[in-house]
Amino acid sequence: MAEQLKIKLSIANRVYPLTINPSQEEGLRKAAKKIEAMIKQFEQSYSVRDKQDVLAMCALQFASQTEQKSIDKENVNVHVEDKLNALNELLKAHLHS
Repeated sequence: MAEQLKIKLSIANRVYPLTINPSQEEGLRKAAKKIEAMIKQFEQSYSVRDKQDVLAMCALQFASQTEQKSIDKENVNVHVEDKLNALNELLKAHLHS
């Protein structure tokens, strides 16, 4: 079993100690950096002082991005499936003629 790594991430002026698998470190640090950048953007754009509101907006932004990617992926899958079905029908018609 892989050795666990202890790290500290700072988000919204709070430090969060975590024990993680070393393979997770880069993703977590990048995510924390993105959250910090988004917090800064929301605070500058909307003059929001309450960290709770800013963090809620960050959570909403990230969740909506994830959902949109899921929707987009599903649309691509349907499109690919339609193309494959059409190609399959062409092959069947060609093989049976």
